[in-house]
Amino acid sequence: MPRYALKVEYQGKPFAGWQRQKELPTVQGAIEAALSRIEPGEHTIAAAGRTDAGVHALGQIAHCDLVKEWDPFRLSEALNYHLKPQPVAIVRAARVDDDWHARFSALERQYLFRILMRRAPATHERGQVWQISHELDVAAMQAGADMLIGRHDFTTFRSTICQAASPVKTLDELRVEQVQGFSGPEIHFHVRARSFLHNQVRSFVGTLERVGAGSWSPDDVRNALEAVDRAACGPVCPPQGLYLARVGYPEPVFS
Repeated sequence: MPRYALKVEYQGKPFAGWQRQKELPTVQGAIEAALSRIEPGEHTIAAAGRTDAGVHALGQIAHCDLVKEWDPFRLSEALNYHLKPQPVAIVRAARVDDDWHARFSALERQYLFRILMRRAPATHERGQVWQISHELDVAAMQAGADMLIGRHDFTTFRSTICQAASPVKTLDELRVEQVQGFSGPEIHFHVRARSFLHNQVRSFVGTLERVGAGSWSPDDVRNALEAVDRAACGPVCPPQGLYLARVGYPEPVFS
């Protein structure tokens, strides 16, 4: 059976996350339903990462096995037709080796988190950002973020329901920048690692927001990390500003 990689973009708001669930709308369920329209039968797809309810993707990668050979462009077009009107799009498709795996072949994942800083309620960006009404100190947040880069026991920043075998992970990048968005000034967090713990990125951002607001110091972030205690974590931020931005592989998947 030929295997195809899919680059998937979606808004997380209408979905109960990526992973298929009974009687709840999910991104995986939507794509598998579209696959069953072009090739009747049951389909199971695998993804590079399972995003939670409300989390978006700019570059989620999944793979599927099909019965017949498809031209990748025609496959993406057919799936997009059957995905309407849901906010899910197959941006690219590519034929890959039979042993290629969206999750296990990946070398790294990159996430983006967006905070919108303005007092007036967001309209166009509602559900796409975490909106706050106060300004944040970018330099202070970056100083706190620097405490987290490297290989650490991230128990403090790990959900209590996380199923990962170990809390030890290597964080390769946690970069904070301020940009001017269409609706106002935004803070962007760029986070990169081979893999992540459940709620790790949202725990980072919620904690660093407290640093930017002046409630925490950068040293408080280091103390929280060294505590190896979930109770030492700052507040976990809401999901709507989080995007799975990119997944890296040893070789380019989409030419």
